[in-house]
Amino acid sequence: MKRTSKAKLSSTEIAGLVEMVKDSTINVTDIAEELNRRIAEPPGLPSGPIRRTVGTISGMVYSMVRSITNLVGLGVEKSILKLNPTVDSGLTVGNKEVLRSVLNGVLGDYLVNKNNPLAIPMQFRYQGEAIELSSDHIRSVYPKTGGKILLIIHGLCMNDTQWTRKNHNHGEQLAKELGLTPIYLYYNGGLHISDNGKQLSALLEKLIISWPVPVEQLVLLTHSMGGLLARSALYYGEKARHQWTNSLSKILFLGTPHHGAPLERMGNYVDQFLDATPFTKPFSRLGKLRSPGITDLRFGNLVDEDWNTFDRFEKRIDERQHFPLPQNARCYAIAAAIGKKEDAIKTRVWGDGLVPINSALGIHPDPKRCLNFHQDNTRTYYETSHLDLLSSGAIYEQIREWVEE
Repeated sequence: MKRTSKAKLSSTEIAGLVEMVKDSTINVTDIAEELNRRIAEPPGLPSGPIRRTVGTISGMVYSMVRSITNLVGLGVEKSILKLNPTVDSGLTVGNKEVLRSVLNGVLGDYLVNKNNPLAIPMQFRYQGEAIELSSDHIRSVYPKTGGKILLIIHGLCMNDTQWTRKNHNHGEQLAKELGLTPIYLYYNGGLHISDNGKQLSALLEKLIISWPVPVEQLVLLTHSMGGLLARSALYYGEKARHQWTNSLSKILFLGTPHHGAPLERMGNYVDQFLDATPFTKPFSRLGKLRSPGITDLRFGNLVDEDWNTFDRFEKRIDERQHFPLPQNARCYAIAAAIGKKEDAIKTRVWGDGLVPINSALGIHPDPKRCLNFHQDNTRTYYETSHLDLLSSGAIYEQIREWVEE
């Protein structure tokens, strides 16, 4: 189906949206109830019979709202699934996938935990269609299957089709000019990076085993969070002794927050601020709806041990495990900055608008945490945004030169 065709919503997708609306209503009700209680019963003041009565009545009202919401939501979901309707979404196929990707990036763990049909299952794709990991299907997708694979990994809240920007696609152009076979990863960015890393390593192993011809070379082209996912997959792949790690020859990182992103650290400060007083604490629940994938970007978590022993919203220093770049593959990093080269403060602090230059280049205040990319394997482009990394002609030429080495 063309990306510009009108998209339909299936009955399961409609039911998934209804479930989200139902849960959102209940969450807002919980916040309103907690705020009402804190206002009616300020901490430190004695509780009297009138206040207790008001509290009991309001509690019953909020409980009734939740019960009715649950019943109505469940009834609507069952009716939809029984009638099995399809509805015109009013969106193009491409825009529908963009919205689904954003939804997964922000609430991906919630969607998985609820078995919501809007959750994105990790898969390899080409031209927006899933690739079955069998030799026959791979041959049908790529009639001229070669031994050089280019795996292209998108960032948070994005999808595989968004590598095409301003009528340019780094992966397709590389494939055309250098004889590589382009494969795109499609995944739920809202899950922990380490969870996605384990899934990707397992999928890559199946891909290598299913590939119709011997794999001569595996190149990873990554953008933003995709670079962290690649490093996590490599860690778990080497740990499991997966054979795909032996085929890996190069990894290219475009705007990858190797040492985290300031926006998520700012989000954590907001969490602490809202938790600081009884009257703002109810609102902190809204900020804490954001996914584990997003909170992993505070420092650039790669493995389970970076997050599984503490509350991911608590204030912490950077204590994640450090993993150097692989020895058996060449690694390249490109950073961008929205400011001009001479505008040092703006350039260093904001970088490409999402990722600071030092983070993208693996530079850390602690020398022991620096990734130590070879100097010839890094570049910084100015007056370039995070998304411009995907469409810049100059950046493409540099990528091509590195891949061709």
